[in-house]
Amino acid sequence: MKKLLLTGLIGVWTTLAIAHSPLQSTTPENEAVIAQMPSEVHLNFKGDIRLTRVTMTNPNRENTELDISGHDSFIKGYTIPLTEIGSGAYVIEWRGLGADGHALNGTFSFTVQ
Repeated sequence: MKKLLLTGLIGVWTTLAIAHSPLQSTTPENEAVIAQMPSEVHLNFKGDIRLTRVTMTNPNRENTELDISGHDSFIKGYTIPLTEIGSGAYVIEWRGLGADGHALNGTFSFTVQ
């Protein structure tokens, strides 16, 4: 009985962990080193999400809030325009709501040489 209960709890924990980390892929890829600043970033999620805020940080500059005004529904894929800022390490931080109402957030980074 204890093994059955433990197995059930592990299954629930795994499901919750997957539900709360929905980012499937990004372009540029996380921790990529690229030759020039991209004109946009792509965020692809495992399930529908509505982004509420996306910021870009470069250690040599202030945080830049990215324009997500064209995205106001729950979708899986986002394309967000970037402004040319130059070389350096960048961190993209995103926040949003899952279709089930859970608050979600995460980061990814890339370096422009």
